Amino acid sequence: MSLLLTGLAASSGIMIAPAYLLVESDLSVTQQHTADENHEVARLHDSFALSRKELQKIHDHAHQSLGKRAAAVIDTQISLLDDPTLHDKIIDQIENHHDAAEWAVEKVKNQYLKLLEGMNDNDYLQSRAMAVRDVTKRILSHLLDIPLPTPAALDHRAIFVANDITPTDTAQFDRRYVAGIVTANGGRTSHFTIMSKTLAVPAVVGVKDAATLIQNGDMLIVDGIHGKVIVNPSATEIEHYQLLAGKFAQEQQAWGALRDKQTVSADGRRFEVAANVGTVADIADAQENGAEGIGLLRTEFLYMNKDQLPSEDQQLASYKQFVAAMNQQRVVARTLDIGGDKQLGMVQLPHEANPFLGFRAIRVGLARPEILRPQLRALLRASVYGRLAIMFPMIATIEEFQQARTILDEERAKLEAAGVQVADNVEVGMMLEIPAVAVMAEYFAKYVDFFSIGSNDLIQYMFAVDRGNANVSYLYQELHPAVLRMIKRVIDAAHAEGKWVGMCGEMAGNPLATPLLMGMGLDEFSMNSGQVLRIRSLINHLSTRQLQPLVHRAINVETAEKVKQLVKEYVPELKDLN
Repeated sequence: MSLLLTGLAASSGIMIAPAYLLVESDLSVTQQHTADENHEVARLHDSFALSRKELQKIHDHAHQSLGKRAAAVIDTQISLLDDPTLHDKIIDQIENHHDAAEWAVEKVKNQYLKLLEGMNDNDYLQSRAMAVRDVTKRILSHLLDIPLPTPAALDHRAIFVANDITPTDTAQFDRRYVAGIVTANGGRTSHFTIMSKTLAVPAVVGVKDAATLIQNGDMLIVDGIHGKVIVNPSATEIEHYQLLAGKFAQEQQAWGALRDKQTVSADGRRFEVAANVGTVADIADAQENGAEGIGLLRTEFLYMNKDQLPSEDQQLASYKQFVAAMNQQRVVARTLDIGGDKQLGMVQLPHEANPFLGFRAIRVGLARPEILRPQLRALLRASVYGRLAIMFPMIATIEEFQQARTILDEERAKLEAAGVQVADNVEVGMMLEIPAVAVMAEYFAKYVDFFSIGSNDLIQYMFAVDRGNANVSYLYQELHPAVLRMIKRVIDAAHAEGKWVGMCGEMAGNPLATPLLMGMGLDEFSMNSGQVLRIRSLINHLSTRQLQPLVHRAINVETAEKVKQLVKEYVPELKDLN
C-alpha cells in the first residue's frame, strides 16, 4: 500500500525512482574545557586547513561537472573558512573561556545561527545560515575524527532522501545518478534552487519524518510541482504521474517562450511579475527566469557578518549593480529591515519579549538616522543607473511615513546641492504589513507612490498567528475571505488615487491566489525567481473581466477552504493544487 507524504515544492518536476538514504554522521558535542589552550588552537588550525582542502576539491568537482553557478555555492563556504571573524571568534572561546576546540566551534556556530535564522523572510540569509552549519559540520568532523557522508558514492539512478542535504552534499552529486531530492527539514533555500535547477531534478523539502518513513530502495514518486512524495506507489499512481510528467515537460517548453515577452492577460490587461532577491548573485537567476523587474530587494545582506555598518560608497557599489543590471526594469529596494528578531552585531538593540511587535524596521531607522540616512543617500545616487523605487518597511502610521519621506527629501536636497545627480523618477512607497494601515489605506494612498503588500506579516498580524509555530500554523490562511477583503480594500484605495499596488509576500507566488489577485487588480506580483514563469503563464491564460464574479463570491464566503473550491471551479487547471 502506498504512502503519501507532503512538503514544500522547492524545484518543479516529477520523477519516479528508488530512494537512496543519505545517513548523517553524529557530530553532537557536549560542553568541554581545556587546560592546554595552545593544543586546542593547533587542532583548530588543522581542522580549518583540512576543511579548506576538502572544499576546494568539492569546488573543483562541482565546477567541472555542474558548472560555475554550482561551484559558487562552495565559494561561499570557502569564504567563510577564510573569514578571520569566524576564526577569531572561535579562538577567543578557546583562549579566554578555556573551551575545547569542539565546544568553541559549537558555541560560535550557535551564535551565528541565532543571528541569521531570526531573519526568516530572507532566503539569502537562510542559505547563509545553512552555509555556516555546513562549514562548522566539516570542521567538527575533523576535530572528532568522524567522516561525513559522501553523496559521490551513489552509483545508480536514485532519489536522495535525508533530514538535511547541505550545499556541499549537492555539489558532490553526479548528474547521471541524481533523480530527485527529498528532505525532512528546510525550506526553499537558495542552494536548493540553484542546484536542483542545474541538475534539472524535482525537490520536495520539509517532508516530516521523511528519513524515517522512507527506506533505502523504496520506490518513490517525487512531485516537485505540488510538493508531494508517494512511497511505494501503485501501478495506477505510477501511470497517472507518468502522464503528469509529460504534461509538465510541455508546460515548461511553453513557459520558456514567455521569457522575453510582456505579461498580458487574455483580455489585454498588463501585469508585472517580478522577483524577490537578496544578493547580487540572485540577479542572473531572476533574469533567467523571466522576471520583469525586482519587486523586493532585501538590503540586509550588506549588513551581515560585518563588524561595522557598510559605508555609503560600499552600499552604492552594490545598489548600482542591481539597478544597472535590470535594464530600466523597476527595482524596488526595501530599506534596512532589522530589529527584535533580526539582530545585527554592529547595531545594539534591546532584547524584547515580543520582537515581532517591537523595535524593528522603520522604527529603528527613524530612531537611528545615522543608519537610515547613508542608505537613502546610496540608493538615491544609484537611481541614475536605471529605474529605482524605495520603500519603507513596517510603517504603522501616516506620521511615520511622512518622517521617513522627509529624511529622504532632505538627503536628496543635500546631494543635489553638492552637484550629485539623482534620477527624477524615483518612486517612494511603503510595505503594507500592518492591518491598521490596510484599514486606513485610502488616507495613506494620498502620500505614497505605491504600496507593496507584505502578505506574510499582514496575515500573521491579522490572525495573531506565528506561522513558524507548528501548533498554530493552521491559522495562517492566505485565501481566507478576511485576507482577500483587506487586500481588495488596499488595491481599491490605491487605484482611486492613481497609485499602483504590488505584493512581495509568498501569496504572490501561490497559483491559487493568482486569479483572485488578478481580479482585484493587483498591478505587480513579486516572488522567488523559480515561480515567475509559471505565474506569468497562468496570467496570460486568464481574463480579468471573467474573474470579477470569482472575487465577488470569494470575499462573501466564510472559510478559506470554500475560497479554494471556488478558485478551482473557475480555473479547472488548478484543481490538483493544495
